[in-house]
Amino acid sequence: MTLKDLQVRSDELVGQAQVALSNARVGPHSTTPSLRPEDWTNLRASGLAFIESTFGRSHSYYQEFNTALSNSYDYHGKYALGVLTAIQNQLRGGWIETTRGLVSSEVFADFLEMAEHLLEQHYKDPAAVLVGSTLEEHLRQLCAADSLPVEDFSSGKPVPLKAETLNGELAKANKYSKLDQKQITAWLDLRNKAAHGKYSEYSDVQAAQMLAGVREFIARVRP
Repeated sequence: MTLKDLQVRSDELVGQAQVALSNARVGPHSTTPSLRPEDWTNLRASGLAFIESTFGRSHSYYQEFNTALSNSYDYHGKYALGVLTAIQNQLRGGWIETTRGLVSSEVFADFLEMAEHLLEQHYKDPAAVLVGSTLEEHLRQLCAADSLPVEDFSSGKPVPLKAETLNGELAKANKYSKLDQKQITAWLDLRNKAAHGKYSEYSDVQAAQMLAGVREFIARVRP
């Protein structure tokens, strides 16, 4: 498959997500609009298959999209559309990533802008997951640039190292300060709370502070 083929397919998926969102309706037992079951199932299956074949299952795009469409609420659909749009922009730029590649600052900005939009709509939980995953990808980029390991091969196959392990290695290599390391640990903890349904353990304000802090950190600490 050529880059042009991937660009065309990403355009199709973005269009599919937009149509699914336009067809979202409020059901009889909910006040929140949801994607139609057939639209949700089709978009989830098509998107995951494309992302896995293009970037790999361990890539943050796959993880983000999988989390985005864990249910059919329309705000999860908007989150998924944000991921697909970031992929579309990346492919239109003429370059492509694998799990060992680097994510550009433009793609980081796309994710963080999507998180900001979610926060404005009072969806702090998917926003926190998105910001945390963007931070994790940036840590991988920093490690790769400094020839620090980003995968564990002890099992005989590559397994991505956890974000907190990357954080420790970068601080040890003096890529940033111990204060930054502690703050990153706190941000990753908040991301994990969001990802595991512990929604009452942090507030909208804390999620917004995390977004501002991660945005500043990514701009300040570069490969």
